[in-house]
Amino acid sequence: MMKTFITAFGITACALALAGTVRAGDSVTGKWTAEFDSQIGIQKYTYDFKVDGTNLTGRAIGIRDDGTNDVAITEGKINQDEISFVEALKFNDNDIRIEYTGKVSGNEIKLHRRVGDFAEEDLVAKRVKAAAATPDLKSETGKATNSPPAQP
Repeated sequence: MMKTFITAFGITACALALAGTVRAGDSVTGKWTAEFDSQIGIQKYTYDFKVDGTNLTGRAIGIRDDGTNDVAITEGKINQDEISFVEALKFNDNDIRIEYTGKVSGNEIKLHRRVGDFAEEDLVAKRVKAAAATPDLKSETGKATNSPPAQP
C-alpha cells in the first residue's frame, strides 16, 4: 500500500513538473518588444522566441541610431519562469557576447542584459499582442473600395 502511494506520488510530481515546463514554454513563445537606454543610446528590440522543451531559440532584432542587427538566439534555456539566452552581436567589426537572464511574469519578461565585460542593463520586454483581423478594404485593382469622395 505504501509503495503504491509513493509510486503514484512520484508519477504525479513528475507530471506536474513537466506541465509547468510546458506552460512556461507556451507563455514565452512569440514576439516580445523592449526599449531601453544604453551606452550607445536608445535601443529598440524585438525578440521572437520559440520553445522546445527546455530549449529556447529564436531571433533578437535590435534597432539603434547607428544600425540594425538581426541575430539568432543561442544557448537559450527555460526553467519554469526563468529564461536565459545569448545574443552574439557583431558591432563595429567586433564580436560581442550579450548574455541575458530573466524572469517571465504574464505578458512581461524582466531581463538583465550583460554586454561583454563593459555594460549591463535591466529592461522589460512586453508581449506583442496578435493583431486583430482587419477586413481587406482593397478591390482587385488595389484601390481602396471605401475611399472618401473626391473634393472639388
